[in-house]
Amino acid sequence: MVSLNFQTPDLPMQLNQGKFEYNGNCGYLLKPDFMRRSDRSFDPFAESPVDGVIAAQCSVQVIAGQFLSDKKVGTYVEVDMYGLPTDTIRREFRTRMVPSNGLNPVYNEEPFLFRKVVLPDLAVLRFGVYEENGKLLGQRILPLDGLQAGYRHISLRTEANFPMSLPMLFCNIELKIYVPDGFEDFMAALSDPRAFISAQEKRNQQLKAMGIEETDIKDPLLGVDGNSTAGAGGKKGSKTGGAKGAAAGAKVEEEKKEDLKFESITAESLRAEKGFQKIARKQQKELDTMKKRQLKEQLTMQKQQCTAIEKLIKGKNKSDLVSDPTVRKLVVEQTVQWSDMVERHRKEEWELVRQHLTDQQDILKRLMETSHAAQMKQLEAKHDREMKEMNSRQAKISVETMREVANDKTLRTKGDRDRRMKEKKQNNTKKFTDERRFAQKKNDREIEKLKSKHDKEMETLIKDVQNQIELNNNEELEHQLAPKMEFFA
Repeated sequence: MVSLNFQTPDLPMQLNQGKFEYNGNCGYLLKPDFMRRSDRSFDPFAESPVDGVIAAQCSVQVIAGQFLSDKKVGTYVEVDMYGLPTDTIRREFRTRMVPSNGLNPVYNEEPFLFRKVVLPDLAVLRFGVYEENGKLLGQRILPLDGLQAGYRHISLRTEANFPMSLPMLFCNIELKIYVPDGFEDFMAALSDPRAFISAQEKRNQQLKAMGIEETDIKDPLLGVDGNSTAGAGGKKGSKTGGAKGAAAGAKVEEEKKEDLKFESITAESLRAEKGFQKIARKQQKELDTMKKRQLKEQLTMQKQQCTAIEKLIKGKNKSDLVSDPTVRKLVVEQTVQWSDMVERHRKEEWELVRQHLTDQQDILKRLMETSHAAQMKQLEAKHDREMKEMNSRQAKISVETMREVANDKTLRTKGDRDRRMKEKKQNNTKKFTDERRFAQKKNDREIEKLKSKHDKEMETLIKDVQNQIELNNNEELEHQLAPKMEFFA
């Protein structure tokens, strides 16, 4: 960072000189580490903490002033912060007016809390002392990264940043690490483990006295139940009701949900359906009709062959029939006729069975596709229902957050309330986005899993039908390899 050459002793010049005062006004400062690294991108308009930079919290209590003016005028003090756009807070923190006392006014104000400073390395505090008519009596710019906590006398400067000998402010400054909402008890346990363990043991003893076991109650530090217990040092944790309780309850409710289980679809289950049974009865009727027709044809040929044999052997001796060439020729002809008819009947039956199996395969595939579509529709309906429930829950959390911020008595100014509301909304937005992204990934995994299951079921079904067709083909092949001559005796 390089200092600029301002020509007018105004606020930008005061900020510039205050920032570069502690390096001897050489005009150069080393950038923070994350701004020097090529693998990091710096967004000056970011409102969330920067990776690798710990956000700070600053509290300033203006107690009194000394030698502010040699006149009997009313004075007040303004405390502002300048830095990133999200860290800049102006004209919000102002002490009360102390009338007719410019020598040693006592303000004794409540601490001014700068709750979250995203980038402390670039933030500065500005103290401005004004007369009752708005005239600047003195000011001081202090970089936050060089600020010392505790009770401090802060000497003032003129508008042109020249030191003033006597005027100063007496303040109490507190510097802390910014702790997001919901982690106060956790930080208290880390900062003072013995006090936290002592409080936990005391709590366990009280629970045992009431006949309640520790295992029956979930740990409040995990954020499951909406209320915090006593933290380290016996101090009650901050309020975690409202939006936090709703979010925790929703998380527990979501964990209790079980995945939707679908029954496996097999060829046997599909053959038991009405649609397939109707086709199967129709095919069986066709097969029975064909067999009746074939049987009738066999009976007719049988009758004709018997009549022909009876006519031929009528009036002849049995001993002569064995060597009779006419009888031998007739038997051979009848055997060929009978064998051809039986062979034709078998081919007709095999062709019909093969056609039936092919039709069954198409029907079973169509039934399985319908069942798969129904399961997929059921899964999508479950996902839509869960998304609606999640949206409703998130809307409820947003309303609870707004109500919680509106009822927070610690927020004294409209700007502080607006910043807290904005921060809460950003946190909720990030959390809601993560929840929706996680839910979408979970839904995609369930859909892919169901699709894979459907593909395996379809593959098994086709394999089952192909096995039946293969059995029919093998039976036909075995018959072709066997002797083909048949006759009716």
